[in-house]
Amino acid sequence: MTDFSIKRDGLSLHARLEKPSKNSDTLAIVMHGFTADLGYDESRLVPRIASALLQNDFAVLRFDFNGHGKSDGELQNMTVLNEISDAKAVLDFARTLNYAKIVLIGHSQGGVVASMLAGYYRDLISKLVLLAPAATLKTDAQLGTLQGTTYDPKNIPDVLNIRGELTVGGFYLRTAQSLPIYEVAHQFNGPVCLIHGISDKVVDYHASVRYHNGYFDSELHLLNDTDHSFTGDVAKPAIQILLEFLEK
Repeated sequence: MTDFSIKRDGLSLHARLEKPSKNSDTLAIVMHGFTADLGYDESRLVPRIASALLQNDFAVLRFDFNGHGKSDGELQNMTVLNEISDAKAVLDFARTLNYAKIVLIGHSQGGVVASMLAGYYRDLISKLVLLAPAATLKTDAQLGTLQGTTYDPKNIPDVLNIRGELTVGGFYLRTAQSLPIYEVAHQFNGPVCLIHGISDKVVDYHASVRYHNGYFDSELHLLNDTDHSFTGDVAKPAIQILLEFLEK
């Protein structure tokens, strides 16, 4: 395991590269969700995915988006657009490692970023896995709601406090209203695996249905009794689906 920094427009993004015991021809870039991180709590979804990938001989590259974890920046200045820039910088680094295949895996907002990056770099990405991709962040912004906090979508505040302790910038909300999420994502023609819990209370599973309907080559897995974060044992079938998809 190697921790290091990747530069993006003057910011240092904290990253972690892990290699399996056997030589691998595939590198998986794993992207975390809104207000999460690359996985310092081993019980969370992203580190559990990373561990399973390593055990199955995939190399893993994960990182903290700007304003998250150990990366530079403030959450207040984070947008989906600059998270795409973060992911692009990570992909640029990944390409220097000379793996034959690069796959993208994203959870929640990280799924939105992964899907759009794959659309932009459809010639470089081999496969794409989206777990509860939060494409509803666009319609939420149009309605004026963010994780239980409401605001006037036609008079967006400069900052919005959520959960009593986190501050999101108004530019995040403004740009979210017009993101071409599906339009860009559906430019990717490679194999896609979508995994979503029917019981997800944060992102409606119909977001994954819409992704699935627009892809050329995708499989959709809707799981019962599965929450947005794939907490506890419910992560096991999701990770198994992910592994079987990547090993095809």
